[in-house]
Amino acid sequence: MSTTYRDATPADGSNLDAMARAIWLETFAGSAPDSDLQAYVAGAYGPDGKLLRDLADPANRFRLAVDGDRILGYAKLVQPFLDPSLVDAGALQLSQLYVVADRHGDGIGPALLDWTIATARAESAPALFLTVWEDNARALRFYQRRGFVHVGDYAFQTGTQVDRDLIMRLAL
Repeated sequence: MSTTYRDATPADGSNLDAMARAIWLETFAGSAPDSDLQAYVAGAYGPDGKLLRDLADPANRFRLAVDGDRILGYAKLVQPFLDPSLVDAGALQLSQLYVVADRHGDGIGPALLDWTIATARAESAPALFLTVWEDNARALRFYQRRGFVHVGDYAFQTGTQVDRDLIMRLAL
């Protein structure tokens, strides 16, 4: 297995969308009623979904980990969408970092996070923010090991259900 890293292009859209949808459903299965999960997925993925709209927007940057034609993971770096009173001026936000389950532990997540941090530093961002579901213990440990600290809470809407995400900040 060989992993390479590259920027995403619009041609990656269909494969990226399918991979992200599958990981989202796997991660959040059982966390909300099925109707709420399906409502979220309907807006986030598919031909008219947010992921593909964001991929087409040059203000968003996507970095892929690939093995041949298979997308193994990705990181999405965006302008912050969090409460401006919590976010440093000029900061950036890691909106998503997903890795397929069968490649957890292969260094893909750390490599994608390294790219995100390096990109934010290259743009002189004073901090990098992200949100993570409070019950995603694996992700929380990963970000905490890298120096992210909890600075606030974010209400994440999944259909009619509202979950608590932790807002985390890394000083750059």
